[in-house]
Amino acid sequence: QVQLAESGGGLVQAGGSLRLSCTASGLPLSSYHIGWLRQAPGKEREFVAVVSRTSHTYYADSIRGRFSVSRGNTRNTVHLQMDTLKPEDTAVYYCAASRVVLSSIRDPNMYNVLGQGTQVTVSS
Repeated sequence: QVQLAESGGGLVQAGGSLRLSCTASGLPLSSYHIGWLRQAPGKEREFVAVVSRTSHTYYADSIRGRFSVSRGNTRNTVHLQMDTLKPEDTAVYYCAASRVVLSSIRDPNMYNVLGQGTQVTVSS
C-alpha cells in the first residue's frame, strides 16, 4: 500500500517561493501519477499539478507558469516548486497518487491515495 508524506509548507510573503516535497513508501512512485491537490478554507479540494507515470506534467490554469512539478532524483520523491506565490494560493496542499486514465488526470476525485497535507500560507 502506498503511503505519502508531504514536507516544505510554511508562511511566505506574496511574491515569494516555497518548495514542497512528497515522499512515498510502500510502492515505487513510478507506478503512479503523482499530483498535488489543495484545499482552502470553505472551498472544495482542487487539482494543482501532476507528473504522470511517463513523466509528463499537467497544471491547473490558476498556477500555470508559477508552479513546477517534477520527480526527484530518487524514485520515491516528487517536488512542487511554487514561485510568485499569491495570497489566493493559501491552502492545505496534499500529495496524491492515482492510476487514472490521462483524460481524468485533472479530476481531484480520481486520486485515491493522499498524504496528511501541509499548510501553505501566503501573506499579502
